[in-house]
Amino acid sequence: MKLGDFGNRLRKNQRHWSKWARRRGISCYRLYDRDIPDFPLAIDWYEGEVHAQIFARKGREPLTDAEEQAIGETIRESLQIPSQALAFKTRQRQRGLAQYEKTGQPGHRLMVSEGGLKFEVDLHSYLDTGLFLDHRVTREMIRRRAEGRRMLNLFAYTGSFSVFAAAGGALATTSVDLSNTYQAWTRRNLALNGFTGDDHQLERSDVFAYLERAVRERRLFGLIVLDPPSFSNSKKMLEILDVQRDHRRLIDACLELLTPNGELYFSTNKRRFKIDHDLESLPGCEEITRQTLPDDFKRHPAHRCWIFRQT
Repeated sequence: MKLGDFGNRLRKNQRHWSKWARRRGISCYRLYDRDIPDFPLAIDWYEGEVHAQIFARKGREPLTDAEEQAIGETIRESLQIPSQALAFKTRQRQRGLAQYEKTGQPGHRLMVSEGGLKFEVDLHSYLDTGLFLDHRVTREMIRRRAEGRRMLNLFAYTGSFSVFAAAGGALATTSVDLSNTYQAWTRRNLALNGFTGDDHQLERSDVFAYLERAVRERRLFGLIVLDPPSFSNSKKMLEILDVQRDHRRLIDACLELLTPNGELYFSTNKRRFKIDHDLESLPGCEEITRQTLPDDFKRHPAHRCWIFRQT
């Protein structure tokens, strides 16, 4: 391993991306994304703390403890951060909801800002941090489209889309997730930004069951965000979720809940995802992946995104 080359790239990237972020008022961003093949890491900056994930590679031996330690030391030295400011993880190919499972590492809550709003993140306790930085632009889109609308956030995770919708003047938000942990996290994120009360509902529910109930009760929303995991076999769910197999069923149900002129934003991070041809052919369907990918994620796009407009 050429740690010197890796360290030099980190320093160069930090100079570039920190200037880029300051000009745009951004404080959390991706500064390294598998730039050097021998160092297949994604490294994110969270207001002075660093979240680093090394990706396991098919057919390659995992790094030894000594190699991981050397990489961690290079990251700390190159970015000039103390050891406690680095969260270093190995990301295997996962199935199910592994990104939501605890790592076993002690964590602490860090408050960060995005678009003038506040969010709680935890860089250590879980595989993911609580704020997906690749959806920074998408969240801003939701804020701009939310005024005067009721917003539904499915697979809400920690509720960042709901916070942006509320900040954009949504009449009400409904955040649906099966996890008590993440529903509590959503509540804290909403409260951090002054959004409390009955206008911001949290529904702990299986999304399939929620959609069936909402269609039956003829609930209507002007704005829906659907960002499911690629796959889930959680024991809490009524059935296994596979986004490739199930996305049409989910989208069809969401379209039944849209008001006239309403909008559904559907996103997935599944590699090699193929959208259903009949859905893609709908007059109100448009892929907006390019518009939603921030500059710091264009090296390795982390998601694809579509909008469905109800006519």
